Amino acid sequence: MIKIKTRFLICCSIPFFISCNSDNNQKTSIRNDYTGNEAAELQAELTKGWSTWYTGSVLSHVSLPEGFGLNLMLMDGQSGDTLERALIGRESFASKEHIIAGPRTYDGSYTELELEWRNIHIRIQSATLKNELYLLITPIKVTQDDSLIIDPGMFWNREGEISIDQNSISGQTRFSTISMYVSGNGTTSDNIKVSLDKAVAISSGESMSKEEVEKMINKAKTNIPDGKSTYKKTPELYNAMQRVLAWNTLYDPINNRAITPVSRNWCVPSGGWVLFEWDTYFAAYMLSLDSKELAYANAIAITKEITDKGFVPNNTQPGIKSLDRSQPPVGAFVVKEIYKNHKEKWLLYELFDDLLKWNRWWADNRDIDGYLSYGTDPYDYGDVYHRSYRGIGKLKGAKWESGLDNSPMYDDVVFDTTIHQMMLADVGLMSLYINECRSLSEIAGVLGKTEIEQELTERAASYSKKLETLWNEEFGLYLNKDLVTGQFSYRLSPTLFYPLLVKVPNQEQATRMMKEHFYNPEEFWGEYIMPSIARNDSAYKDNHYWRGRIWAPMNFLVYLGIRNYELPDAQKDMAEKSKNLLLKSWIGENHVYENYNAETGQGDDAGWSDKFYHWGALLGFIGIMEEGYVASPELPLVDKN
Repeated sequence: MIKIKTRFLICCSIPFFISCNSDNNQKTSIRNDYTGNEAAELQAELTKGWSTWYTGSVLSHVSLPEGFGLNLMLMDGQSGDTLERALIGRESFASKEHIIAGPRTYDGSYTELELEWRNIHIRIQSATLKNELYLLITPIKVTQDDSLIIDPGMFWNREGEISIDQNSISGQTRFSTISMYVSGNGTTSDNIKVSLDKAVAISSGESMSKEEVEKMINKAKTNIPDGKSTYKKTPELYNAMQRVLAWNTLYDPINNRAITPVSRNWCVPSGGWVLFEWDTYFAAYMLSLDSKELAYANAIAITKEITDKGFVPNNTQPGIKSLDRSQPPVGAFVVKEIYKNHKEKWLLYELFDDLLKWNRWWADNRDIDGYLSYGTDPYDYGDVYHRSYRGIGKLKGAKWESGLDNSPMYDDVVFDTTIHQMMLADVGLMSLYINECRSLSEIAGVLGKTEIEQELTERAASYSKKLETLWNEEFGLYLNKDLVTGQFSYRLSPTLFYPLLVKVPNQEQATRMMKEHFYNPEEFWGEYIMPSIARNDSAYKDNHYWRGRIWAPMNFLVYLGIRNYELPDAQKDMAEKSKNLLLKSWIGENHVYENYNAETGQGDDAGWSDKFYHWGALLGFIGIMEEGYVASPELPLVDKN
């Protein structure tokens, strides 16, 4: 018997801090239907059992709360090289593995993927039944000397003792003893290595044959979410959205929570996890369709990252938080829509105070003569350096606050180094902020906070009047305005359609916006829409990040705005073209891209486009909403009891 004491797989060793800024004084007035414990109880339920919790590899299966798990690795028989970690969409990395993400439940009770690496092609399926794990690794194409390595470990510095005896593994943890059994004839040292010349079965609890494990796998497979049975009008849109969200759900050991970051590939270099503001809210919105618990968890996670200054930061990760800037405000809107789907007031109570602080922060810190502009607040970050700090107090940081990092809209903008803001009245920001004010006002009404409801309603009205002044009658579109020269900017982006979100344009103006600009092939119309800068802009040809490529959140926000008007053709066309763009790479590749080429619809033709990034699925969420599977966002909340 080989004993291995306290073996650790460390996910994150970077110093960390948490900012939760709860206002205990206000909680004394909360009604009896909110205890203040709901969020903790939710996470306690989410963070238990077997799943692919570990950020660094989708081949790692870990049990919570124990932290004991197995990392599956491959050994190439020809070269002797080992694939120690595997991630979806990482083909361009040195390891060059290719993974096809298959069905997966949100809780990890069933997972399936295919993996190709070197000359090895295998299928890996897992199932959890009554807290026991069953793994089946099936060779599709292998050579005689290719091997599977089952490497046990204690993850995230959890305490435990591991022993290996022939084809069995025992993990003694603080909570329980977990026994694992491997079929076939393996060799042991500090792990178990078995040949891939036939299927390998792994089971916990008791030793099982390959056939017995296969029965368990098939039993669990009947419970996987399937668009064909539930979302019959949009099956593959649902499958793409559900799988990219499920596979990117992981465990944050620092805060003991389940979260759904944008992509594991973004999380690994960030120390195990990273949350971006509007990305995470959009994930929560999509999750609210059929995973209430994860929707709540993500909305809470990003909101509770609120800073001492009172804003939800651009990004947060172990040891790092953007304390100088926020990102486009969408939180109250998303929380309102989640509530509309599930009608549980405790979520509103949990988040309202922080959302209100954030709402007031925008008006107090990003207002210039009644207009809103993006900015960045300088602060002393000490001796710790991170790339996120490069923009603090500079134009770069203000661009990052916009969420449109290198958008040509901001190329020539004057940056005021005294107030540290762009001198640009921003149509997109003002529209999103008005939408936040109205959404939070509705939430305040539901919670019986009448004075705050009125405050927010009045604030929305005030900024709506200022937004009206950005309408250019001659051009037929809302335009950003240079606050130094007083001149309109003609760098055109989908953000200029965001006033549709808050019904500031009248029907005639909305019709002009569609006819003269949305359907204009020199600007936004084409086989694939909508480019992040107009096609006739000199920067469009750059095809780099926000310089001409298509981004799902832009399509989504414009689509939501179109729904507020009698624009049936535009609404249908946006839904149809967004669907086609997503399915172009999902069918066959099973990739959901961070952004897409506006000419070819490709996602992998340029750098800086993650292959499995969850907000790309907003392209599919549009179609799911169009078919009536999502509560209509343009309808107000009716529950004010």
